[in-house]
Amino acid sequence: MPSKKSSRVDPSKIQQVAFAWDSAGLIAGVDEAGRGPLAGPVVAAAVILDDLNPIKGLNDSKKLTALRRDKLYDEIRAKALCCAVGQASVEEIERLNILQATLLAMRRAVEGLRLKPHKVLVDGNRLPVLDVLAEAIIGGDATVPAISAASILAKVTRDRWCQELDVRYPQYGFAGHKGYGTAEHLAALRMHGACPEHRKTFAPVAEALAAAPLTGVAKVAHV
Repeated sequence: MPSKKSSRVDPSKIQQVAFAWDSAGLIAGVDEAGRGPLAGPVVAAAVILDDLNPIKGLNDSKKLTALRRDKLYDEIRAKALCCAVGQASVEEIERLNILQATLLAMRRAVEGLRLKPHKVLVDGNRLPVLDVLAEAIIGGDATVPAISAASILAKVTRDRWCQELDVRYPQYGFAGHKGYGTAEHLAALRMHGACPEHRKTFAPVAEALAAAPLTGVAKVAHV
């Protein structure tokens, strides 16, 4: 009579089940810049870092000097497995609202990646609509290197855009305040009106224009 086979399972033969929400794969970090300013697009970036080429000094872009951000920007572009930047225009911001435009810019950044990530980590508490797994992490720009890298790319990209805008409209001082509602910026709005890149649905812009002695669209500066 043949002996019964043991019902015990050899532990060495057991394979761990990799759950879909925690399995290995490429991780992309996503962050934005430009939700608060009164002018210009909102910019988002997505970055997949290369573990074999670590980048030292990554942090929330707001905690870094402009010079350090510029240096890290170049290093990220050189060392990351891939990265992409997405934007939502002033028209889209005014049509959709700033939150939805931000999520749209994030989605465009992720979709622009050369490599498809397995999972996306997004700074904040809201997620764009994506066809991959995603997780929102509050304060992720200071704690998750890939999100830190994305925050730096987004910030530097938008700051450089503001510098270009300053050449076209020097009367507003975009190179200094980067579009934020400083006293200088609001005073310029009251004096010169709004340029085409101003977000006219934002309350500070509307209020400044309402109080302005001059109304209408500012003329393009001659350069």
